[in-house]
Amino acid sequence: MSVYHAGSRALQDLVGVRDRADHVGRSLGQDIKPVAAAFLELQPLLIAGAAAPESGKVWASPLTGTPGFVRATGPRQMSVVTGAGTGPLALALKTPRTPLGTIALDPRTRRRMRLNGRLRPTPRGFAVEADQVFSNCPRHIQRRESYETVPDRVSGTPDRVTELGSRHEEFIRAADTFFLATVHPGGADVSHRGGNPGFVRVTSPRELLWPDYPGNAMFLSLGNLRTDPRAGLLFLDWETGTTLQLTGDARTEFTAAGERTVRFTLTEALWTPAALPLRWSAPQYSPADPPG
Repeated sequence: MSVYHAGSRALQDLVGVRDRADHVGRSLGQDIKPVAAAFLELQPLLIAGAAAPESGKVWASPLTGTPGFVRATGPRQMSVVTGAGTGPLALALKTPRTPLGTIALDPRTRRRMRLNGRLRPTPRGFAVEADQVFSNCPRHIQRRESYETVPDRVSGTPDRVTELGSRHEEFIRAADTFFLATVHPGGADVSHRGGNPGFVRVTSPRELLWPDYPGNAMFLSLGNLRTDPRAGLLFLDWETGTTLQLTGDARTEFTAAGERTVRFTLTEALWTPAALPLRWSAPQYSPADPPG
């Protein structure tokens, strides 16, 4: 059985990469291999993405903890210990069988791992029964050598808006990384997007544009958007812990030259100063990033 649904297949055929996608797709499995389990236990940050059950809006939310708060607890199960507050996905993370996408990204090694499946609440957080487990290449991941934890920080009050103001626009334009949550009838997914600052453009108070750089040919995220335009974006300031979460719709546009651009239309945004306790060192930009 194919690991791809109709949306991903349509884009693979459109771009002419179906054979390559079939080859890369062999890396997708359900098992958490020992090297992947070891990687998870070292991470202080996990990004989760899902549709909120009460509204249907798709969000990407950051989860943090002492390394070990995310770990494999079975050959096909990942467990996560969560504290108080999980943002707009609070109810989703307590709802059995919620389709959940996750990504663990380590800027220190420029490695990332994605695990998608179905959620099961636990007394200390939740577990995910894996449907897909896979790693990606380090393209467009900015290296950050180290981080510090500020456990006694004072987090700002979340501010909900329906249009982006000047501080939000400046925040987005300065970003070299964001995370994209998407959904399809069979599940959810979270992917990483990276580039030199300015690679995401704010074209109006309710619209963003970014280039879709050539990648692994799977077209999981864009394939999801082809069948369901709902999307959640997470921007974070790696040095202050401030986060900007956006939910809305996205679509892919193609130029005559075959280049791809994703256009995102905002429904709602959540701005939280000092939301995360992690303070990362300054980035070394990926050599794969096109010039800004």
